[in-house]
Amino acid sequence: MYQQHTDEAPPAAPNAATAPPAHEPFTIERGSFCIAHCSCGWTGPARRSRDRARTDAEEHRSAP
Repeated sequence: MYQQHTDEAPPAAPNAATAPPAHEPFTIERGSFCIAHCSCGWTGPARRSRDRARTDAEEHRSAP
């Protein structure tokens, strides 16, 4: 029986299992600084203001 090689296989349709993860930002405290991070790999600048770090995270969540 003929086996299809990967370069001959049609591309798979995107589905929920292969879709990139949604943005899930969170903050981490390191000493006197707070840093916003996201599940997509984005990292915001270190801030002394925790409120500003949370604002950075929310701005990232709403970014395209």
